[in-house]
Amino acid sequence: MMNLSQILLPALIVLFLLAALWRLIRVPLRIALGLLCNTLLGFLALWLINLLTPITGISLGFNALNALIIGVLGLPGFFFLLLVQWVL
Repeated sequence: MMNLSQILLPALIVLFLLAALWRLIRVPLRIALGLLCNTLLGFLALWLINLLTPITGISLGFNALNALIIGVLGLPGFFFLLLVQWVL
């Protein structure tokens, strides 16, 4: 028959390891989720820009790189993409 220390000690070790793992991945996970959120907002911005193309004449490619640039850099990223499109 197992006594309490044979059950409690492994459970405490596992709990400690899980807490340490959480502390290690918490910040990178927060950064990755923020980047994903900004990229999704960038896709939304690209969709709106392309929706208004007949009115404004401004058109940008609807792809992940453009969405990431607009999502991370915001309005300066949008102007950067317009400048790159104009130069190329």
